[in-house]
Amino acid sequence: MNMNDPLGDMLTRIRNAQLRGKSTVRTPASKLRAWVLDVLKAEGYIRGYEEVTTDTGHTELSIELKYYEGQPVIRELSRVSKPGRRVYAGATQLPQVRQGLGVSIVSTPKGVMSDAAARNANVGGEVLCTVF
Repeated sequence: MNMNDPLGDMLTRIRNAQLRGKSTVRTPASKLRAWVLDVLKAEGYIRGYEEVTTDTGHTELSIELKYYEGQPVIRELSRVSKPGRRVYAGATQLPQVRQGLGVSIVSTPKGVMSDAAARNANVGGEVLCTVF
């Protein structure tokens, strides 16, 4: 099956797994997905992830979801820049999610980072997704 938006697929898998109350979810592995998961882990939205190999030889990322008092820590997870419409922002125009309570994940020339880290490094880039 041809997938046009692998990052959007991963975000949807996370949303669906949290709606069902699952503790882990698996998604095909890629560098971009791993970088986004690194930011989610650093910001405290997931417990962690690990790379596992299936019996068919494909590598997958097993993501451990995080809950607080029975509710998912991630309340909102949305894709901003899509394959049909890319969204770019400079260092001063990076969007704030819920007046700074949430996080925008940005792909910059210095790597994938949160909006706060991108502002501190004074770099802009493609706004991949927002998390609250």
